Amino acid sequence: MKQFTLDSHMLATFGGVFYPTGYSMVMFPDRDNAEQVGKQLIASDVSADEVYLVPSATILAEIAPTVSHADDPLPSAGTEGATVRAYAKLAREGHTGLLVKTPDAKVVERMMAVVRTVPYSMAQRYRTLVIEDL
Repeated sequence: MKQFTLDSHMLATFGGVFYPTGYSMVMFPDRDNAEQVGKQLIASDVSADEVYLVPSATILAEIAPTVSHADDPLPSAGTEGATVRAYAKLAREGHTGLLVKTPDAKVVERMMAVVRTVPYSMAQRYRTLVIEDL
């Protein structure tokens, strides 16, 4: 499992909001549960290079600021800004994120089977032009 660092491929082309296409972001009220799920995913054949632990401080410092210009010069037609604001709200409450590469529905199903074994607060899959609730 890797520590998260925001890079340009995780941002939307327009507006620069956090939008990691091909990944899913899951928020957990308890950091230990996030780490446990990450380790279980890696043990079940997900590459350790495709699972990122995203602590609340990192969400607030790196991901939340990406919405600062989301509606400039025009309001966004999508939900990416609202989604990032939801992550920031949860992070302020101490929630931890787990960002997992999910290139297809089968990987998403396997990931969510593990995620559902513990309490989680929010799960989103980023596809081209669509943020899917999981």
